[in-house]
Amino acid sequence: MRGDLSRSPLAFREQAMDYQTLKSEPVFEGKVFKVRIDEVATPSGSRMRVDVVEHRGAVAILPIDQEGRLWFVRQYRHPAEGWLLEIPAGTLSSDEDPEDCARRECREEVGMAPGRLELLGAGFMAPGYSTEYIHIYLASELTPSPLPQDEDEDLRVVKLTWQQALEAMGSGEIQDIKTLAALGLAHVRGLADA
Repeated sequence: MRGDLSRSPLAFREQAMDYQTLKSEPVFEGKVFKVRIDEVATPSGSRMRVDVVEHRGAVAILPIDQEGRLWFVRQYRHPAEGWLLEIPAGTLSSDEDPEDCARRECREEVGMAPGRLELLGAGFMAPGYSTEYIHIYLASELTPSPLPQDEDEDLRVVKLTWQQALEAMGSGEIQDIKTLAALGLAHVRGLADA
């Protein structure tokens, strides 16, 4: 794998110096994100309007226990209008370290504290319109250490073998992109025993 996986998205700004934000207008501020409209001058001299969702960033965690089972959550996702099978994940608090967030989210969502975290990858979730940058971790050496779930979360813990997880990927049962990315990254690194 190339490069430093923990690099901030700000490190890539130098590559976009030919694009200039002329105007930025805030239009919405919610609990999880803000929305703004930017007017941008392009290198060719034209202007474009870009709707931007500002997001603090997130983490996703692929927990694996001592028996080799992967821990998922099945939770209701209103925008998707259904229950999705996904790995534990969460939004960073202001100035929170991604690894600290990953440890907290793993405890909140599946009740297990990781003794070891390994960064599998990091990147933008939807760079066409969002600033959300996600860090994806493999969590191992799990020990029971539950934290209370967020009051608006309805989660069911699901444990799968690697083979079952790969079958869920192939069948389309897993429709959450961060989960597909985590499983793919783990597989590419040879972590899957399938």
